[in-house]
Amino acid sequence: MTAQTSTPASTGTASTTTVSAYAAPSAKAPLERTTIPRRPVGETDVLIDIKYAGICHSDIHQARDGWGEGIFPMVPGHEIAGVVTEVGSAVTKFAVGDRVGVGCMVDSCRECENCKAGLEQYCDQGNVQTYNALGKDGEPTYGGYSTHVVVDEAFTVRIPDALSLDVAAPLLCAGITTYSPLHRWQAGPGKKVAVVGLGGLGHMAVKIAHAMGAEVTVLSQSLRKKDDGLRLGAEHYYATSDDATFEQLAGSFDLILSTVSAPLPLDKYLGLLRPEGAFVNVGAPEEPVSLNLFSVIGGGKTLAGSMIGGIRETQEMLDFCAEHGLGSEIELISADQINEAYERVLASDVRYRFVIDAATI
Repeated sequence: MTAQTSTPASTGTASTTTVSAYAAPSAKAPLERTTIPRRPVGETDVLIDIKYAGICHSDIHQARDGWGEGIFPMVPGHEIAGVVTEVGSAVTKFAVGDRVGVGCMVDSCRECENCKAGLEQYCDQGNVQTYNALGKDGEPTYGGYSTHVVVDEAFTVRIPDALSLDVAAPLLCAGITTYSPLHRWQAGPGKKVAVVGLGGLGHMAVKIAHAMGAEVTVLSQSLRKKDDGLRLGAEHYYATSDDATFEQLAGSFDLILSTVSAPLPLDKYLGLLRPEGAFVNVGAPEEPVSLNLFSVIGGGKTLAGSMIGGIRETQEMLDFCAEHGLGSEIELISADQINEAYERVLASDVRYRFVIDAATI
């Protein structure tokens, strides 16, 4: 399916244009077609004709107030791939026709220590999320379930030609969310890495860790997706519903990356680590989890978290994926299938990322 180029319609004012979008009008309400305002292209902005937008589990959490009270109407979507159609007068990084992406954030203070270090996701003042946030102008941000978006060039990344836009879109969240901790904890030759969950995040973690040279094991509730896991690059695949798994694999891994959004029995999983190994969470359950601290004290283990990555690292991830031929495994859908897709995500019935063809919005 090929996306068609469309043009945002002027509202007749100098301040905004109006574009088509899909939005949740209120918490837990089905998403519906609507129109939203987009700001004019400023000096350092680019106007992006969105071609594809991935559906992340985070979209569902936020559209249903799972992580707290949201801003409605809400246009989700932080896995955006498209083409630049207009640039501001001071833009230097991009030109009309460039293939670009936008991930989970569209601004930050740019002045704090973290921002200057390329860690905009940990901005001291809080980064501005691509949707369900307020921009510096005080207006709500709207995400990628729309035909166009205006983004500062500093928070826009280039999608290499070796990646098709549809399979690249999910990399803007699922790719960077898994690449960043794998890179930070030095997944590579000689390292044994376990990935918990083989979903939208997990399948990219398997691909990336394998490409980095690590020995990869998938830990999933069942063996239902074992063939997929091995095809994607895992050497081993175990069912966590079988208590024997935790006995057999005790003390096996240098790094465990948990991609699931359900609370886990952390003490059992920490027992799978080698001394001084790390268990890193990128999945974000809505419920709290419990922990016996002796599970980390014994063996000097690390229990950590990681949140997306900075803009520089996101570009690094895209270049790495292009070099190794790593795109997301996707199911392309039309916009009128979004609500059905949400239910299928919750039922783990997607292999492995739904991507919206923005031409259908």
